[in-house]
Amino acid sequence: MYKLPASVVRVIPLALMTLTVVDVAAQQAYPRQPIRILVGVGPGGSTNNMARLIAQKFQESWGQPVIVENRSGANTSIAAEAVARAVPDGYTLLVATNTHIAVPLMMRVRYQPLKDFAPIGTLGVSRYVMSVHPSVPARTLKEFIAYAKARPNQLNYGSSGSGGGSHIDGAVFDLLTGVRTQHVPYKGGGQALVDAIAGHVQISYNTPMIVAPHAASGALRPLAVTGPKRVALLPGVPTFAEAGLPAFDEKAWWGLYAPAGTPRPIVDKLAAELKKILTTPSVQRTLESQGAEALISTPDEFAAMMRAESANLGTVIKSANIKIH
Repeated sequence: MYKLPASVVRVIPLALMTLTVVDVAAQQAYPRQPIRILVGVGPGGSTNNMARLIAQKFQESWGQPVIVENRSGANTSIAAEAVARAVPDGYTLLVATNTHIAVPLMMRVRYQPLKDFAPIGTLGVSRYVMSVHPSVPARTLKEFIAYAKARPNQLNYGSSGSGGGSHIDGAVFDLLTGVRTQHVPYKGGGQALVDAIAGHVQISYNTPMIVAPHAASGALRPLAVTGPKRVALLPGVPTFAEAGLPAFDEKAWWGLYAPAGTPRPIVDKLAAELKKILTTPSVQRTLESQGAEALISTPDEFAAMMRAESANLGTVIKSANIKIH
């Protein structure tokens, strides 16, 4: 068996102690310059809003500029690749939804979400509301399922793009209920919503914040919302469990990432500050006003959640034969 030379053995404890001192010093000094948070979608929308909320709070706490940079395109993979290739020093971060896990399962990208990033923590979670255009006669989920089964491939649902949350929602709904609907991908959630209101697509899956004003005006008819209880923004809308489909419980979540190799003390400092931000009552109220809830996790808990999400999405994507066109 190979043994290290005695001179090397004597040096190792000193080297490890030196590295520990350097790591602690790095954590204490961080941040010493502006931080960039990349987002893989354009301005506006829930992911952009979440990133800007967190950036503002980091900046207030640390006194360093925290800049949100929108790099949309290629189903959010442009921003993700830029962060994966960035210097792992804590000054280039990524805010992304569970699409960050889903996209590489459906198209070739030049990074691996489970290996090329250091998870810092989750930010929040939001439910999905299934709505139909008022021209659809169904007024309950049960009525809609019967209506759709009688019209295979005749009803359409829009999404913000192939591989996005609403795309997967529609595919899961079809799998669970046996209906067959057609997916219409758009270049962003805004246009998908416009066409849902206009009736060009009959079905939509959106967050409560997006649906609420259009439900109030009668432009959309919400049928059910995911999650264990009804949401304050739509108190008259039943949960999918109440409506008879408890297995449908899709949700959107947001997380904060650094490049793989970022020193753990810096990751831990970011995670600790993130927890502090998310437990602030004013931040929780802001999230609730947007139909979301704070979701707090440690870096290790977030990493475990990502692995579980990847396995679950892989099964769904394969079963539903979801592809990015």
